[in-house]
Amino acid sequence: MTINVAVLLVVAVIWRLRRRTEARSRFDEKLTVVIVLALGVLLALTPAGQEILNILGQLASGVTQASR
Repeated sequence: MTINVAVLLVVAVIWRLRRRTEARSRFDEKLTVVIVLALGVLLALTPAGQEILNILGQLASGVTQASR
């Protein structure tokens, strides 16, 4: 059985974010940031990641045009 690393990182992020904010140390916060960045790099290389990037780009473009 193979486990997709991106799926494993998603589970780790969800698990870490469910913890109470007051219970987190600086190390916990930094570790969460590193995990999220690694997940972002893995997703950016996939077709799904490229589609998310396109959608966010269109959303940002729409917000910019709406504010003019």
